[in-house]
Amino acid sequence: MNDSPILVLTAPGDQSIPFLAELRQRATIVVGDSARDFASRGDAEIILNWSSSLELLRDVFLMSHRLRWMHSRSAGLEQTLFPELIESEVILTNGSGVFSSALGEFVVASILYFAKDFRRMIRNQLAGVWEQFDVTMVSGQILGIVGYGSIGRAIAARARGLDMKVLALRRRVSRQSQEDLLIDHVFGPEGRLDMLSRCDYVVLAVPLTEQTRGLIADPEFAVMKKNAVVINVGRGPTIDERAMIKALSENRIRGVALDVFDQEPLPEHHPFYSFENVLLSPHCADHTPDWLDNAMRFFIAQLERFRSGKDLFNIVDKRLGY
Repeated sequence: MNDSPILVLTAPGDQSIPFLAELRQRATIVVGDSARDFASRGDAEIILNWSSSLELLRDVFLMSHRLRWMHSRSAGLEQTLFPELIESEVILTNGSGVFSSALGEFVVASILYFAKDFRRMIRNQLAGVWEQFDVTMVSGQILGIVGYGSIGRAIAARARGLDMKVLALRRRVSRQSQEDLLIDHVFGPEGRLDMLSRCDYVVLAVPLTEQTRGLIADPEFAVMKKNAVVINVGRGPTIDERAMIKALSENRIRGVALDVFDQEPLPEHHPFYSFENVLLSPHCADHTPDWLDNAMRFFIAQLERFRSGKDLFNIVDKRLGY
């Protein structure tokens, strides 16, 4: 066992963190949720950020002078990145890919929810109303994926199973992405409005960075089809909330399905609660019974790679933020 401890940032006794006994067999671990819990462990080489605030993570980072690797349970890095970490040589990895399949299924469920008008079915059922109505086929319709990473690929694979056409928007259009059999066409940033204007469904699966904040705003909603549905499984602020509410209020789009929001929990009496054409998930679309188990299994596998000198998966470009 390596004597250098692993600092696990979460509340002592946190019942949401699995396999701690197994991790203790592999390493000395120190669990805490305050800087004083780690004050005497400045020799740590590894930090596992399970559920820490950004402030605490920075404090522990600054006292860990031998730190070599930090892992974030989450794929999103808003509560992980800070200037000193970005400028350091410390390797940062995240949970990207661990939850992609579940999010891909949520997107498919959202598409079918609107195509088959499940809200109307449920409303009529509860009211005891027998009312036949037309539904939409998704086969042949166009799905645009904004952010074609691990989640985007999981979405594309499932959309192909529905016989949909798939477009993708990427920051860089590589030869590999152009040859991806899951995608009919890939667009670079300059083609954003062109792609959005073609789509029946638009899915956001991008991390929150300075470049993606407010990525979908008034100009983007203005070019969308009137029957377009917007689905966000990335981060709330990547869509301008004011512009989205305006588009919904004016019936300029068919609807939205959201797993992420500007403010979480979503405040009481928020306009989203009152819209008939909004599907809300309280940021739990990837909360399968084993989601936390999978997150820890991934970290343990990463730990073995780190100790054996192998390249780690999911190394973050700290300057880009993903």
